[in-house]
Amino acid sequence: MGLLQEKIALVTGSSRGIGRATAELFASQGATLVVHYHKSEHQAKDVVSRIRQSGGKAISIGANLEEPDAIDALFDRIQSELGGLDILMANAAATAFKSIMDLKPHHVNRTFNLVFSGLIHAVQRAAPLMEARGSGRIITVSGHGTPFTLPGYAAIGSAKGAVETLTRYLAYELGPKGITCNSIAPGVIATDSARYYMGERYDRFDREVRLQTPLGRIGQPEDVARVALFLASPLSDFVTGQVLRVDGGLTLSSGPFENMTHVE
Repeated sequence: MGLLQEKIALVTGSSRGIGRATAELFASQGATLVVHYHKSEHQAKDVVSRIRQSGGKAISIGANLEEPDAIDALFDRIQSELGGLDILMANAAATAFKSIMDLKPHHVNRTFNLVFSGLIHAVQRAAPLMEARGSGRIITVSGHGTPFTLPGYAAIGSAKGAVETLTRYLAYELGPKGITCNSIAPGVIATDSARYYMGERYDRFDREVRLQTPLGRIGQPEDVARVALFLASPLSDFVTGQVLRVDGGLTLSSGPFENMTHVE
């Protein structure tokens, strides 16, 4: 019996990276997965195929989480096809890596619509489904750019900071309904997003992160997924309103970022 046996879980942005690793781990522990994607349909179907080949259960659903109607359609389908929801991991994010002076209104709006406003709408739809099943888990994903300032990270860092605060309010309001709400703040994780952010400097950055991290390596999506499993499982029944940093101790030093003063 897995830790998530008979649970239904939605992981947004789960066609790749941290979301994919989390979806596959949740499925291995008995959960039925909703693999969400926006544009990466082929990758999402590959995740579903891998889960099913391993004996798990999963479906994929595409939705633009910047649009309220698309969020409603996503949850309508979850309710009609699966009958409810136990776990929501809000992992999807997108932004423009630009300095504050170069940000346009559409950059800011898109970032906050997806990361913050979309999360509120998703929780408004998810919480009643969880309450009907007696309990629930909401897991948000923050980032390394909330305790530190990073070059070109102002929009997404500010949005993620708002998510951390929102998570505490959600924990306070939804706790009486049996729903816990926690946030994971990954450090530098080896994902496509990290490579895109650093561009041609990624290899040098990787080496510097390893030197500055007490555990001596860069993080992997699976490192974050295992913490998500803890928060989604009965092992965390009395944990709510917390931000768990998964960074190998990188927050003990800002060294890797000292010379990264410009983002193309």
